[in-house]
Amino acid sequence: MAFAKLQELVKGAPITYRFQNVSNITLFVLTFGMFVYLIFDPTATSVFYLMLTLSLVIGVLMVLPIGGADMPVVVSLLNSYAGLAAAATGFAINNKVLIICGALDGTSGFFLSILMSRAMNRSFTNVIFGAVGAVKQENSQTTEQRTVIRYTPEDIAFMLERAQSVIIVPGYGLAVARAQHALQEMANILIQKGATVRYAIHPVAGRMPGHMNVLLAEADVPYDLLFEMDRINEDFQNTDIALVIGANDVVNPAARTKKDSPLYGMPS
Repeated sequence: MAFAKLQELVKGAPITYRFQNVSNITLFVLTFGMFVYLIFDPTATSVFYLMLTLSLVIGVLMVLPIGGADMPVVVSLLNSYAGLAAAATGFAINNKVLIICGALDGTSGFFLSILMSRAMNRSFTNVIFGAVGAVKQENSQTTEQRTVIRYTPEDIAFMLERAQSVIIVPGYGLAVARAQHALQEMANILIQKGATVRYAIHPVAGRMPGHMNVLLAEADVPYDLLFEMDRINEDFQNTDIALVIGANDVVNPAARTKKDSPLYGMPS
């Protein structure tokens, strides 16, 4: 389900329905009850297969209401669950390596999920329980009409040649296109021409905290050119050009204005 949302095979926005959390918790309690029953009667194969089926249903229903913007947290949390499953297997077969590795994986994945939720200005419980406290779209919305100014590649090249200060805002689209090396080549050309080039790194640029830093490090971007969002936001008004590359989730106005958007609440 997480893969389908990330690939836009299903609706990326939260999919909710009435009594969603109540039904999920009920299924979980019922499945856990079957697990306890199997401890005392391991020969009940029909109960075992029913427990597996309900477990699959619970997994799908837990991810279904989570928006695409929150999916990195879910992927990290699912990785944590995998670690806990490995630890449980270690106890079952008395394998200390599985117990230790599974516990480390589960714990680190859980803490990473919490840190990612904070970075995206999300409540961890809001992500896990699927749009808890989400605000429905308001019926009355005012649309501001603005004039769009279009530029050709030649126009952009002309402005970059004369820019003295450039801030680059990279996002997940940069990672998908694998364009960090080409971007750094362009940045080096600007630096050689005397321009000041800096990178504004959003807390969750990419798919998890630190992802964008690793990508830019692969392209030999000096670390002192990387700035966190809070440190560089005030400098945008004093720079000549802000170059946004593959960072729709960072700069999209829907993150602030459209309360039904999966991006709503993301810091920008």
